[in-house]
Amino acid sequence: MTGPSTEAARLAGQYVRLGGKRKAKLDDNIVSTRKWEDEPREASAFWRDEIETLPEEKRREVESNLPNMNPD
Repeated sequence: MTGPSTEAARLAGQYVRLGGKRKAKLDDNIVSTRKWEDEPREASAFWRDEIETLPEEKRREVESNLPNMNPD
């Protein structure tokens, strides 16, 4: 793989590299995230500043690029 192919994948990847703990939950085409553990301040700030502020459709696209918590 040569790297993220979309802005959403890039944002999700950066969040995870910063130690972000959120996981995507995909259920009947509905995307949500879950976070059970504390995460580094940098990851939390990145989520708040770069992802939470996106329009809902764009935010859902980022969330769908997070590690998936659904069983395979």
